[in-house]
Amino acid sequence: MISDLQNRLRVLVRERIEARELTGTELASRAGFQQAHVSNFLNQRRGLSVEAMDRVMEVLRVEVRDLMPEERRRAAESGEAGFESVPVVGRGVLLQSDFAACDILEYLRFKKSFLRRIRAEMANQRRNWQRFVLIKADKESGAAMRPRLLPGATLLIDRHYNSLRSYRRREPNLYVVKSGEMCTVRYVELQGNQLTLRPENQIYALGYVQLGKGETFADFVVGRVAHISIET
Repeated sequence: MISDLQNRLRVLVRERIEARELTGTELASRAGFQQAHVSNFLNQRRGLSVEAMDRVMEVLRVEVRDLMPEERRRAAESGEAGFESVPVVGRGVLLQSDFAACDILEYLRFKKSFLRRIRAEMANQRRNWQRFVLIKADKESGAAMRPRLLPGATLLIDRHYNSLRSYRRREPNLYVVKSGEMCTVRYVELQGNQLTLRPENQIYALGYVQLGKGETFADFVVGRVAHISIET
């Protein structure tokens, strides 16, 4: 079973390389391997551990069922159709267009029909960005946005919505914003060359992000919080 999956994975990697979707060097870098490791795998000089296969599949954005024979894949998908896996990442990589395997903490599943209903509105070009990502709300953001948000809540971020236009009339958007070296969750207003970061909890002070020469608000707005899950 494992050898069959490895053979199909090897074929898939070769197809992606031949289609110029990535190179062996890029795959090695994003999966955290030495380039020789990938070369040996492609040339059938060595196999991959289960963990290494997982890392390669994360880079290719495929799952085990994608490597199964057609009849087995249909059986596996019969109870999973209509769902999409969304990566959970740390806040430090949120302004990257894509993520290496080491950046992804886990995956959570959302209905595709739900994700398709979410409207995008980009203030700058991000079509090649991984659209939906998940983060855990940190303690400071959770407290500052209470009661709308709580520390540890899981936030679904739509990185294709970094416009400041209200998603719903008379309801402020909740954003993840880069402030200094960190990302925080706030309401956002543009005032001249300055972003004002507004908390829900009035105990907390306003925050500010000064726009430099050539910078726009879209350089700092990671995306809109499209969904909040709070464990009870």
